[in-house]
Amino acid sequence: MINIDFVIRIIAAAGLGFCVGLERELTNKYAGLRTHILVCLGACIFTLISIYGFPTFALGDNVDPAQATGIRDTARVAAQIVTGIGFIGAGTVLRNGPIVLGLTTAATLWIAASIGMACGAGMYDIAIAGTAFAILTLVIVRIFEKKVLPTSTKRTKTIKLKITCSPEISNKINDFLIKKFPEMTELTTRNLDSNVKISSVLTIDINKQIKDIYKAFDGFEGVESVSIQEFSE
Repeated sequence: MINIDFVIRIIAAAGLGFCVGLERELTNKYAGLRTHILVCLGACIFTLISIYGFPTFALGDNVDPAQATGIRDTARVAAQIVTGIGFIGAGTVLRNGPIVLGLTTAATLWIAASIGMACGAGMYDIAIAGTAFAILTLVIVRIFEKKVLPTSTKRTKTIKLKITCSPEISNKINDFLIKKFPEMTELTTRNLDSNVKISSVLTIDINKQIKDIYKAFDGFEGVESVSIQEFSE
């Protein structure tokens, strides 16, 4: 028979995981809706299994097996979620020289797991409160950093710029990049079959429009393509 209470807990975990993942999705992070929903859902299911799936029986020499008391080790599986979720979180963390990216997303996955565990244990008040405070932290604190902390390093973003051009203008492109972006932290040039691929890592102001960077290369003949990848926190 289907346990309706278990189904409600699973649905609640998926819904609350959606709420946290939606904020990450709207801010264009690598781990978005599906990842957070699955983490929250998985944590809920593991918690249910841990609480109800592994009964053991206290039997003694003088105890009738028919009258044995069911005892469950409710922390058997659930305790491993806290450490196990770290493997997923580590996959979202990127390091580029002294800059570490993705820690916030890793933390939201950790929070999503805790929300799923709370749903699995039937502690809906903790799950809902945790979801609300997590979203408020992600949204409100971001606004606070932008408005109140104008000199914060959080007002910058790191991008990877890739340019494919003809060999004749590769040196000219390199000189332009060095002059135009003195904050550049990486510059590499790789020769392909008939052209040259230039890659650079830049730290720019968060309010700088990406389209302005594209326009900076409009005057160069021989540029075949320009692509920009933004590193996400």
